Amino acid sequence: MAKPGAETINPGHGRLTHAPADHPPVKAAKVGVLIANLGTPDHYSYRPMRRYLSEFLSDRRVIDYPAWKWQPLLQTVILGKRPFTSGANYKLIWNHAENESPLMTITKAQTAKLQATLATRFGDQVMVDFCMRYGNPSTESKVQALVEVGCEKILFFPLYPHYAGATSATANDAFFRALMKQVRQPAARTVPEYFDHPLYIEALAASVRTAWDAAEVKPDVLVASYHGMPIRYLTNGDPYHCQCQKTSRLLREALGWGPGTIDTTFQSVFGPEEWLKPYTVKHVAELARAGKKRIAVVAPAFSADCIETLEEIRGEIREAFEAAGGESFTYIPCLNDEDAHIRALAAVVGDNLAGWVD
Repeated sequence: MAKPGAETINPGHGRLTHAPADHPPVKAAKVGVLIANLGTPDHYSYRPMRRYLSEFLSDRRVIDYPAWKWQPLLQTVILGKRPFTSGANYKLIWNHAENESPLMTITKAQTAKLQATLATRFGDQVMVDFCMRYGNPSTESKVQALVEVGCEKILFFPLYPHYAGATSATANDAFFRALMKQVRQPAARTVPEYFDHPLYIEALAASVRTAWDAAEVKPDVLVASYHGMPIRYLTNGDPYHCQCQKTSRLLREALGWGPGTIDTTFQSVFGPEEWLKPYTVKHVAELARAGKKRIAVVAPAFSADCIETLEEIRGEIREAFEAAGGESFTYIPCLNDEDAHIRALAAVVGDNLAGWVD
């Protein structure tokens, strides 16, 4: 029952019961869940690739060099060449049927399944949408869309199991900037990292078990390859490296394996700085030369398969292993829209909606 003097919405009509007849309709309040991923170019051709890479590589959370030093190099040398090479790599993995990148296809599927799962618990109180930090759909456009359909509360969920300034923090930055443009800001929460959530670890373990069960000859070692970052970020206080190490340990324990059975490595090195080591591309070659001829690689830091997994791991990293004498290379796909993954994400969302929905 409404408090004395309070305005209430006439159910089904979207109009305040005590409002004058000419008062504009008011949408029934909802809670929005906005999941966010890194982003994708609109196409693998030069112009879309250049726009995407320029936005991505201009982010000070990603490349923190002074703009006066970095931007001339980026806008001339790097963006003169890299859109062609990156575009060729995207073309190899592009979903031509839908004319979009696999990351876009998978994120759409994750959104739909997460909406359906949350509906079984919260009914129509909660609506789910997605955005990308770089490229389309932008964070700003999706915040605006949620506000327009009546979301007075928004839970923002960067789909990164591990916190890093260059992923979780910059996604949150974009969300906060979008809120700054709202006349009537919704209440807002952000979801923290979930690298040690029991359901996330179990989903990872299930994916490894599936790969092991399907292998005629079991791999000699499992390599957990995480996206890298400059060591300088770690020394400045970024917790990413420690969280990755803990995920590997929890995964090993969930599988019931002994010490030394999972190697933690880091990929996607960029620029002249020293990054977190060991580098995946070098480590797999060292394994092959040391007699580990059969390996499997899993990428726990990625919530969806993307250019770094479908092209880099299955391409460059696999080639390095085979060139060094490796014989059997198994890539274990990201959790994507697997049911176990969606249950884990729904549990994280449910925890963070406490007090907002019944």
